[in-house]
Amino acid sequence: MYKKYKRIFLIVLDSVGIGGAKDEEKFGDIKVNTLLHTLEATNGKLPNLEKMGLLNLINKANKKTDSYYMRANCISNGKDTLTGHLEMMGVKTTIPLKTFTEHGFPLELIKELEAKTGRKVIGNKNASGTEIIKELGEEQMKSGAIIVYTSADSVLQIAAHEQIVPLEELYKICTIAREITLKEEWKVGRIIARPFIGSNGNFERTSNRHDYALDPPKKTVLDYLKENNFSVIALGKISDIFNSCGVTDKIKTKDNTDCLEKIKESIQKDFTGLCFANLNDFDSKYGHRRDASGYMKALEEVDNNINSLKSLLKEDDLLIITADHGNDPTYKGTDHTREQTPVLVYNKKFTNPEKLAELDTFASIGATILDNFNLESEIKLGSSFLERLK
Repeated sequence: MYKKYKRIFLIVLDSVGIGGAKDEEKFGDIKVNTLLHTLEATNGKLPNLEKMGLLNLINKANKKTDSYYMRANCISNGKDTLTGHLEMMGVKTTIPLKTFTEHGFPLELIKELEAKTGRKVIGNKNASGTEIIKELGEEQMKSGAIIVYTSADSVLQIAAHEQIVPLEELYKICTIAREITLKEEWKVGRIIARPFIGSNGNFERTSNRHDYALDPPKKTVLDYLKENNFSVIALGKISDIFNSCGVTDKIKTKDNTDCLEKIKESIQKDFTGLCFANLNDFDSKYGHRRDASGYMKALEEVDNNINSLKSLLKEDDLLIITADHGNDPTYKGTDHTREQTPVLVYNKKFTNPEKLAELDTFASIGATILDNFNLESEIKLGSSFLERLK
C-alpha cells in the first residue's frame, strides 16, 4: 500500500522564505530573505529548527542535523499562497490570478455586489485588514454597509461586525461575491469573509474567517490520494485553499498555537495518508505588517513545539516542513516576496541525514508523496526524492 511511510505530515510555515529566488527581480524584489533578515533584526535563536538544518540553508555552516534539508524553487508565475500550494501539489500557475491592488475593484463589480446583497459597500481599496476596521469599523456598524478591500494577493475580502451582519449573512454575501468574480475580468483567487467584534478603538477580528477559493484547474496530489482511499487531513486554511477538493477531513484552526495542537492530535490518530497543515500567522499577522519582532515570536513558538511534535511521530511517519513563498518583514511595502523555500524532512530512523540538491520545483514534494503511496498520476511536475531518504 505504501513504500516507506504510512503517514506523511506536511507543515507549511506560511511565507517563511529563505532568500531571493533566481527570478526575484522579475517580481520586484531585490535581496529579500525572510528568515535571515528576521533573525538579524531580532537576534533570534531557533535551536530546534537549526538541528533540522534550517539555518544551514541561510548561512555557510554545515552543522550536523537530524533531518534532510534542501532549498526549493517556485516555477509558477506568482508569489502567493494559492500559487505556492498548488505547485506543491502538482499544478503550475502560468497566468497569475487577477489583483486589484492599485485602484480597488471596478465600479461595475461593486454595484453588482450591492444590488445582489442589499448592502452598501465602503472601503474598496488596498488595505491591511486590521487597519481598515480601525478606519471604517464604526461607520460599518452605524450604516450596516460591508467593508470591501483587497491586498497584494488575488483576494476580495469582506469585513463586517458580527452583531451587525450575522455570520450566516456574511457567508452568503461572500458566496454571492464568489459567483460574481467568476467572470474572467474579475476572477480573483479567493473571497475571504473577515468578521470582527468589539467597539470603536477596540475592534478585533474573530476566528470565524472563511475562504471561498476557486477549484484547482486540474487534479492535484490530494485528489489522487482521496480517489485511492488514503486519508487527506487538512488543517488550518488548507481545505479553503483547495476548495475542499481532494480533502477527506478538514479541521479549522484559530491560529498557529491551535494548529500546532491540532497537528499533535492528528499524529495520535490512526490513519494512512497525508496530514497537510498551514501555519498562517507568519504571513497574515506579521509579514504583511512588516513586524519582524512578531514574526520572530511566531518562529520561536514553532521551534518550542517541534521537539514534542517529533517525539509523537512513529517510526513509519515522515515529517516535511516547508513554505509557500516569502514575506520579508524587513522589506519595503506590504507585499509577499519572491523567495526560495526550505524543505526539512525528518524520520526517527534516519541514520546520516544531509543536505540534498535544490528542488527545481515545489512540486517535487507532491511527487514524493505520490511515490511513497505508489500512485500513478497524470502530473508531470516534480521529481520524487523518496529514495534519497535513508
